[in-house]
Amino acid sequence: MSGPLLCIMGPTASGKTDLAIALAEALDGELISVDSALVYRELDIGSAKPAYPHHLIDICDPAEVYSAARFACDARTAIEAIRRRGRRPILVGGTMLYYRALLRGLAPMPAADPALRDDLQVRATREGWPALHAELARLDPASAARIHPNHSQRIVRALELCRLTGRPASAIRRETPDPALPSLCVALAPADRATLHARIAARLQGMLADGLVEEVAALRARGDLHAGLPSMRAVGYRQIWEYLDGTTDRHRAVERALAATRQLAKRQLTWLRSWPQLSWLLTDAGGHLLTADGALAAVPGGLPSDRILNYLAEDAIV
Repeated sequence: MSGPLLCIMGPTASGKTDLAIALAEALDGELISVDSALVYRELDIGSAKPAYPHHLIDICDPAEVYSAARFACDARTAIEAIRRRGRRPILVGGTMLYYRALLRGLAPMPAADPALRDDLQVRATREGWPALHAELARLDPASAARIHPNHSQRIVRALELCRLTGRPASAIRRETPDPALPSLCVALAPADRATLHARIAARLQGMLADGLVEEVAALRARGDLHAGLPSMRAVGYRQIWEYLDGTTDRHRAVERALAATRQLAKRQLTWLRSWPQLSWLLTDAGGHLLTADGALAAVPGGLPSDRILNYLAEDAIV
């Protein structure tokens, strides 16, 4: 089966997984995860790992570093295999850099330099991440404008590219080739920010009740993981790790995890607003899909109704 890829995007806790599962069942599809935390084994509770089968879930160890370039390669392999089986690949997740790598391609970038990264980490410990962000603003204003002053991983990569190439990372990324794969992209999100924040808070409390702290403790006990790894810098894991390290108390760690998740959702929405030819599906506080003439269909329990599927079909999305 060929044709455009169906991509279900949206901020964290928006309900996109439930929508994607319903579409997979209705369209004889298979799901491909587009999530930088779900690729890691043993990150189950804090990543909200779904029970429904997805490709590209649990494919690497938390000690590994998984990149957007590797995702694009793995996703293409999965897409081709699904199509050979005569089924429809459906991508779902909120890691927008992964979508960009797959659908638009990535400009050639130098590999990470461990020594340079260590130097930047030492400087950050001494001077603070806002100081390194200020340096990035001098070297690459366009990248700095898109990166939060405390988003350490992105600051390190942008400064690393500036140092290794002598050019702003933003200039290198503008050399990215045209879209490599045709796609139909849908974004699911609550219309009201307060509704999204309430869903984020409820999900975090559910994760804590399910044993998030114990999950992070088991990861720390392995002995081969550290707080600087991408897996352990995932939202929620990083803050609980700090609590277990004794650098903060549990209440403060939970508050920081909540704030970090809200910031993640804000960054995802910023990406989505600039995504070309995106179809939005907005929901209200009661889980109804909103259209120009009001609520279209209820979504009890977060599961889309047949009317929503029909709406997508009529809009030439599915």
